[in-house]
Amino acid sequence: MTPAELEGVLAHELAHVKNRDMLVCMIAATVAGGIGVLFRSLLWGLPDSDWTNPIIPLLTLLFAPIAAFLIRLAISRSREFDADAAGARISGKPLALASALQKIEGCVKMRPLGVNPILAHRYIVNPLRGEGMIELFDTHPSTKERVARLQAMAIHN
Repeated sequence: MTPAELEGVLAHELAHVKNRDMLVCMIAATVAGGIGVLFRSLLWGLPDSDWTNPIIPLLTLLFAPIAAFLIRLAISRSREFDADAAGARISGKPLALASALQKIEGCVKMRPLGVNPILAHRYIVNPLRGEGMIELFDTHPSTKERVARLQAMAIHN
């Protein structure tokens, strides 16, 4: 990586701090946990007659983690776009950040990281190889989209 690209990456990470992304993620995790507790409470509050139909408890047990997961994904992706934009403003070099993102993704594609999927959101690009339908569940927006937005910022500045 060139010094300008490294500066772009560091600015991106500083933008996460400036934007209080950890606080936002903690609030989202708390809300997601609250949804889980709410659904479990509803499940245990069912009258005995409703337990004869296993569909209601099953739907309750399935919906809570799915809702929490979707909330986390939506927030994680939007925070990455925000950190890219703020990082580009901090460094003044959106094209350097775009180039760094492309290089990092190229390295990950050549040699995938052995990362626990739960920790994927902590990386600057998706450390896992999401292709096809699995991309819908990525914690990061596509590098292609991120680069396009950074290039648009460079044109408008």
